[in-house]
Amino acid sequence: MTIFLAGLALFIGIHLFTGLARGPRAAIIGKIGAMPYKGLFSLITLAGLILLIYGWKQVGSGEPYYVLPDWVRYITYFCVWIALILTVAANLPAGKIASIAKHPMVLGMKLWAFGHLLANGDLRSVILFGAVLAWGVIDRIALKKRGDMGRPFKTGFGDVLAITIGTAGFAVILLWAHVYIAGVPLF
Repeated sequence: MTIFLAGLALFIGIHLFTGLARGPRAAIIGKIGAMPYKGLFSLITLAGLILLIYGWKQVGSGEPYYVLPDWVRYITYFCVWIALILTVAANLPAGKIASIAKHPMVLGMKLWAFGHLLANGDLRSVILFGAVLAWGVIDRIALKKRGDMGRPFKTGFGDVLAITIGTAGFAVILLWAHVYIAGVPLF
Protein backbone atom coordinates (compact mmCIF):
# COMPACT_ATOMS: atom_id res chain seq x y z
CA MET A 1 0.00 0.00 0.00
CA THR A 2 2.95 2.35 0.65
CA ILE A 3 4.12 2.35 -2.97
CA PHE A 4 0.55 2.83 -4.19
CA LEU A 5 -0.01 5.79 -1.86
CA ALA A 6 3.39 7.31 -2.69
CA GLY A 7 2.57 7.14 -6.39
CA LEU A 8 -0.84 8.67 -5.81
CA ALA A 9 0.68 11.44 -3.68
CA LEU A 10 3.24 12.26 -6.39
CA PHE A 11 0.70 12.17 -9.20
CA ILE A 12 -2.03 14.17 -7.45
CA GLY A 13 0.48 16.37 -5.60
CA ILE A 14 2.22 17.69 -8.71
CA HIS A 15 -1.15 18.43 -10.30
CA LEU A 16 -2.37 20.23 -7.17
CA PHE A 17 0.88 22.22 -7.07
CA THR A 18 0.42 23.34 -10.66
CA GLY A 19 -3.20 24.33 -10.07
CA LEU A 20 -3.00 25.87 -6.60
CA ALA A 21 0.55 27.20 -6.12
CA ARG A 22 0.62 29.65 -9.02
CA GLY A 23 3.20 31.97 -7.41
CA PRO A 24 5.78 29.26 -6.61
CA ARG A 25 5.10 27.67 -10.00
CA ALA A 26 5.79 30.97 -11.75
CA ALA A 27 8.97 31.43 -9.68
CA ILE A 28 10.25 27.99 -10.73
CA ILE A 29 9.44 28.70 -14.38
CA GLY A 30 11.21 32.05 -14.03
CA LYS A 31 14.35 30.31 -12.71
CA ILE A 32 14.57 27.27 -14.97
CA GLY A 33 12.36 28.18 -17.95
CA ALA A 34 9.03 26.87 -19.26
CA MET A 35 10.34 23.83 -21.13
CA PRO A 36 12.52 22.51 -18.26
CA TYR A 37 9.55 23.04 -15.92
CA LYS A 38 7.31 21.04 -18.25
CA GLY A 39 9.97 18.33 -18.43
CA LEU A 40 10.25 18.21 -14.63
CA PHE A 41 6.45 18.15 -14.30
CA SER A 42 6.30 15.28 -16.81
CA LEU A 43 9.02 13.29 -15.01
CA ILE A 44 7.31 13.67 -11.63
CA THR A 45 3.96 12.74 -13.18
CA LEU A 46 5.49 9.69 -14.87
CA ALA A 47 7.24 8.60 -11.66
CA GLY A 48 3.95 8.92 -9.78
CA LEU A 49 2.12 6.98 -12.46
CA ILE A 50 4.70 4.16 -12.46
CA LEU A 51 4.58 3.87 -8.66
CA LEU A 52 0.79 4.06 -8.74
CA ILE A 53 0.44 1.25 -11.29
CA TYR A 54 3.05 -0.93 -9.59
CA GLY A 55 1.48 -0.33 -6.17
CA TRP A 56 -2.02 -0.91 -7.58
CA LYS A 57 -1.04 -4.38 -8.70
CA GLN A 58 0.73 -5.12 -5.38
CA VAL A 59 -2.19 -4.08 -3.20
CA GLY A 60 -4.80 -6.21 -4.95
CA SER A 61 -8.49 -5.46 -4.92
CA GLY A 62 -9.49 -6.90 -1.55
CA GLU A 63 -13.02 -7.12 -0.23
CA PRO A 64 -15.44 -4.50 -1.52
CA TYR A 65 -16.95 -1.97 0.87
CA TYR A 66 -19.95 -1.68 -1.41
CA VAL A 67 -21.33 -3.47 -4.45
CA LEU A 68 -23.77 -1.70 -6.72
CA PRO A 69 -26.15 -3.50 -9.11
CA ASP A 70 -24.54 -4.95 -12.23
CA TRP A 71 -26.38 -2.56 -14.58
CA VAL A 72 -24.42 0.37 -13.06
CA ARG A 73 -21.45 -0.67 -15.22
CA TYR A 74 -23.28 0.84 -18.21
CA ILE A 75 -23.20 4.21 -16.45
CA THR A 76 -19.47 3.66 -15.93
CA TYR A 77 -19.01 2.86 -19.62
CA PHE A 78 -20.89 6.02 -20.58
CA CYS A 79 -18.87 8.18 -18.16
CA VAL A 80 -15.57 6.79 -19.46
CA TRP A 81 -16.62 7.21 -23.10
CA ILE A 82 -17.51 10.87 -22.53
CA ALA A 83 -14.35 11.33 -20.44
CA LEU A 84 -12.19 10.11 -23.33
CA ILE A 85 -13.93 12.45 -25.78
CA LEU A 86 -13.39 15.35 -23.38
CA THR A 87 -9.73 14.44 -22.87
CA VAL A 88 -9.12 14.37 -26.61
CA ALA A 89 -11.06 17.65 -27.02
CA ALA A 90 -8.75 19.26 -24.45
CA ASN A 91 -5.79 18.60 -26.74
CA LEU A 92 -7.28 19.86 -30.01
CA PRO A 93 -8.23 23.32 -31.30
CA ALA A 94 -11.12 24.53 -29.17
CA GLY A 95 -14.42 23.39 -30.60
CA LYS A 96 -17.89 23.47 -29.07
CA ILE A 97 -17.05 20.56 -26.75
CA ALA A 98 -14.07 22.37 -25.23
CA SER A 99 -15.79 25.75 -25.04
CA ILE A 100 -18.93 24.32 -23.38
CA ALA A 101 -16.95 22.11 -20.98
CA LYS A 102 -14.60 25.06 -20.28
CA HIS A 103 -11.90 22.70 -18.95
CA PRO A 104 -12.54 19.40 -20.74
CA MET A 105 -9.52 17.56 -19.29
CA VAL A 106 -10.58 18.29 -15.70
CA LEU A 107 -14.21 17.41 -16.43
CA GLY A 108 -13.08 14.23 -18.20
CA MET A 109 -10.98 13.16 -15.21
CA LYS A 110 -13.90 13.79 -12.85
CA LEU A 111 -16.25 11.71 -15.02
CA TRP A 112 -13.66 8.92 -15.33
CA ALA A 113 -13.18 8.84 -11.55
CA PHE A 114 -16.91 9.03 -10.78
CA GLY A 115 -17.69 6.21 -13.20
CA HIS A 116 -15.00 4.03 -11.70
CA LEU A 117 -16.22 4.74 -8.16
CA LEU A 118 -19.62 3.40 -9.23
CA ALA A 119 -18.08 0.18 -10.51
CA ASN A 120 -15.42 -0.45 -7.84
CA GLY A 121 -16.05 -0.50 -4.11
CA ASP A 122 -12.75 -1.95 -2.88
CA LEU A 123 -10.30 0.09 -0.79
CA ARG A 124 -7.64 0.78 -3.42
CA SER A 125 -10.31 1.84 -5.94
CA VAL A 126 -12.07 4.14 -3.50
CA ILE A 127 -8.72 5.74 -2.60
CA LEU A 128 -7.56 6.15 -6.20
CA PHE A 129 -10.79 7.24 -7.85
CA GLY A 130 -11.88 9.27 -4.83
CA ALA A 131 -8.54 11.14 -4.87
CA VAL A 132 -8.78 11.84 -8.60
CA LEU A 133 -12.37 13.06 -8.22
CA ALA A 134 -11.38 15.27 -5.27
CA TRP A 135 -8.44 16.67 -7.26
CA GLY A 136 -10.79 17.46 -10.15
CA VAL A 137 -13.20 19.31 -7.91
CA ILE A 138 -10.38 21.26 -6.20
CA ASP A 139 -8.76 22.10 -9.54
CA ARG A 140 -12.02 23.32 -11.05
CA ILE A 141 -12.65 25.56 -8.04
CA ALA A 142 -9.10 26.94 -8.34
CA LEU A 143 -9.60 27.61 -12.06
CA LYS A 144 -12.85 29.42 -11.37
CA LYS A 145 -11.27 31.51 -8.58
CA ARG A 146 -8.46 32.54 -10.97
CA GLY A 147 -11.05 33.61 -13.52
CA ASP A 148 -9.85 31.00 -16.02
CA MET A 149 -13.00 30.35 -17.99
CA GLY A 150 -11.50 27.99 -20.54
CA ARG A 151 -10.84 28.41 -24.23
CA PRO A 152 -13.15 30.27 -26.59
CA PHE A 153 -14.65 28.45 -29.56
CA LYS A 154 -12.40 28.44 -32.65
CA THR A 155 -13.47 25.60 -34.93
CA GLY A 156 -15.88 22.70 -35.04
CA PHE A 157 -13.33 20.43 -36.72
CA GLY A 158 -11.80 19.58 -33.35
CA ASP A 159 -15.16 18.23 -32.19
CA VAL A 160 -15.35 15.70 -35.03
CA LEU A 161 -11.83 14.52 -34.22
CA ALA A 162 -12.50 14.43 -30.48
CA ILE A 163 -15.62 12.29 -30.91
CA THR A 164 -13.93 9.99 -33.44
CA ILE A 165 -10.66 9.50 -31.54
CA GLY A 166 -12.37 9.37 -28.12
CA THR A 167 -14.86 6.76 -29.34
CA ALA A 168 -12.13 4.68 -31.01
CA GLY A 169 -10.03 4.83 -27.84
CA PHE A 170 -13.04 3.81 -25.77
CA ALA A 171 -13.71 0.82 -28.06
CA VAL A 172 -10.08 -0.33 -27.80
CA ILE A 173 -10.14 -0.04 -23.99
CA LEU A 174 -13.56 -1.64 -23.64
CA LEU A 175 -12.95 -4.57 -25.98
CA TRP A 176 -9.26 -5.26 -25.45
CA ALA A 177 -6.93 -3.01 -23.46
CA HIS A 178 -8.61 -2.70 -20.05
CA VAL A 179 -7.30 -6.06 -18.93
CA TYR A 180 -3.75 -4.92 -19.71
CA ILE A 181 -4.19 -1.45 -18.19
CA ALA A 182 -5.97 -2.42 -14.97
CA GLY A 183 -5.72 -6.19 -14.85
CA VAL A 184 -9.51 -6.52 -15.06
CA PRO A 185 -11.33 -7.79 -18.16
CA LEU A 186 -14.58 -5.98 -18.87
CA PHE A 187 -16.17 -8.96 -20.59
